[in-house]
Amino acid sequence: MERLQDIPVTTLRGEETTFGKLSEGRVALVVNVASRCGLAPQYEQLEELQRRFGDQGFTVIGFPSNQFLQELGSSDAIADYCSATWGVTFPMTEKVRVNGKNAHPLYQQLTTVPDGEGKAGKVSWNFEKFLVHPDGRVKRFRPRTVPDAPEIVGAIEEWTSSDEARA
Repeated sequence: MERLQDIPVTTLRGEETTFGKLSEGRVALVVNVASRCGLAPQYEQLEELQRRFGDQGFTVIGFPSNQFLQELGSSDAIADYCSATWGVTFPMTEKVRVNGKNAHPLYQQLTTVPDGEGKAGKVSWNFEKFLVHPDGRVKRFRPRTVPDAPEIVGAIEEWTSSDEARA
């Protein structure tokens, strides 16, 4: 199985890179986002996390997905919406599939991780969150767990305060 850090990704601007280079060795909160979703106000909390912890070895990475038919059509439209509506500064990738045989390779691996209730498997909806440590550890949070929930903030604080998160 390919290491999460080595999985190829393409940014919203079309640049080819890897998950590891995009996350720059930081603790990363990977979120499948969708502009037209009722949970889109979570963008505001995601950006707040980026601002609060961005200089402490943390980043949010948005993975737009139209898997639930709620994402805009083009990369430019997504970028414009996120910037103008929510002031998003964190990295974003091109649109990806998060479920099924054509799911992005990163999501093929992330969805094997169980959530707090022990349930693994497909992404249930937009704004599902995976906190990924540079060493490959992953914690999973379902869509209705808001980005600034104590369990997410606590995990970010724990992982960014450890020496290995900055290594």
